[in-house]
Amino acid sequence: MQIDIDLLYSYGAVAKKYIKNEIVFDEDEVAHFYFQIIDGSVRLFNSNDEGKEFTQGIFCCGDGFGEPPLFINETYPSKAVAILDSTIIKLSKEKFLKILDEYPSIQKYFLVLMAQKIHAKSRTSKEIINQKPEFRIIAFLNSFKKKSGSSSEKILIPYTRQEIANYTGLRVETVIRVFTKMKETNKVEITNHKIYY
Repeated sequence: MQIDIDLLYSYGAVAKKYIKNEIVFDEDEVAHFYFQIIDGSVRLFNSNDEGKEFTQGIFCCGDGFGEPPLFINETYPSKAVAILDSTIIKLSKEKFLKILDEYPSIQKYFLVLMAQKIHAKSRTSKEIINQKPEFRIIAFLNSFKKKSGSSSEKILIPYTRQEIANYTGLRVETVIRVFTKMKETNKVEITNHKIYY
């Protein structure tokens, strides 16, 4: 579910265009806005001093993001960057919270969404800490398939090996090696460098 766009506009939201690689917000920036994607895609990630990145989430058309710190007066815990040219609605924190007060069904949706995010983060942490690289990659692929609504047939995984490495906390060389093994055992298909799972 997304918040109805007309409702967002009626509460003063504005749409802004972001070009590919443009920063939507920075890590540790004070959280003032709820964001919802009209078109395009955004990646939330953290990076260290050596430039290693860890992807926290990838959001696409219809997805909202940036809301958790709005509830607890915190800063954004990660950086958000447009990974495609994107149009994103911004709504002030005050107006976002007012919508939740005035629309209990939307408030309930966000309560469930927060629970799902906490649950998913716990599962991801467990996979990163305890599992072998192939298990981490399979967990990522399964998560993507589930989110895309496909379960049985093989689908194109629209991420580069580097993006998968960033999301799973692995080195890109490890991801390449694992995909080579997975191709040999028919767990994935690789055609023209594209991964199908």
